[in-house]
Amino acid sequence: MAERPGRKPRKPHTAQVVRTERLTPHMQRVVLGGEGLAGFSADTCTDHYVKLLFGAAGVTYPEPFDLERIRAELPREQWPVTRTYTVRAWDPVQRELTLDFVIHGDEGLAGPWAARARPGETVRFMGPGGAYAPDPEADWHLLAGDESALPAIARSLETLPADARAHAFVEVSGPEEEQKIDSEVPVVWLHRGDRPVGEALLEAVRGLEFPEGRLHAFVHGEAGFVKELRRLLRVERQIPRENLSISGYWRLGHNEDGWQASKRDWNARIEAEQEDGTAAAA
Repeated sequence: MAERPGRKPRKPHTAQVVRTERLTPHMQRVVLGGEGLAGFSADTCTDHYVKLLFGAAGVTYPEPFDLERIRAELPREQWPVTRTYTVRAWDPVQRELTLDFVIHGDEGLAGPWAARARPGETVRFMGPGGAYAPDPEADWHLLAGDESALPAIARSLETLPADARAHAFVEVSGPEEEQKIDSEVPVVWLHRGDRPVGEALLEAVRGLEFPEGRLHAFVHGEAGFVKELRRLLRVERQIPRENLSISGYWRLGHNEDGWQASKRDWNARIEAEQEDGTAAAA
């Protein structure tokens, strides 16, 4: 038997900050460009994402930047850490990659960086990944999420034809966080206020009168409400799993490192529990 070839090392993309813009009080846009994006493409999925690489404080990495070498030669605490962000837009002609960041003051890593980013600053990232785009054969679409899912929801809505049937729900902290989206599909903006994350979103989707026909759904955001919406769609509504894109982008009380370390097991456990419920309901 022939030996399976070894995994080809992944090489990060290198880009520079072109410009930044504060879209709302808590959403910052950063546009990346440069010759380092010549081999980049993100035009098949509306939930494409990249993993930004943030170097450890006080550590200088050898040039040319080689992530495999860094991980082989440096202790783990000196490795760059990753933060995952959805591609809001990709312009292959201008070679410009647009990312939107939720900002909570000095909290976190990527948000404060985005708020301070200046043109010319070098950025390295892996990707893109992604798996979802609205199915043109679906009878109707449901898109629901919080701020973290807004870039993917907006991009998805902007790809839908004008006559598409869709219901879009986005939960944000208040009216000042609403954004203009270039789509004929109206967005139901849910203002969280002091309520728990996802509570208003869950109420809105539960209260929706589901149209007839095959649904294609995109539900992402904080893991707690995503779990409940997955139960609603899979167990109560009996929507086939292949018609759903559902995942927790983040989880209350966890940073990305902690959430990513447990996400696979969390999703597997929840899916197994709800698949049992689906079978029982059938």
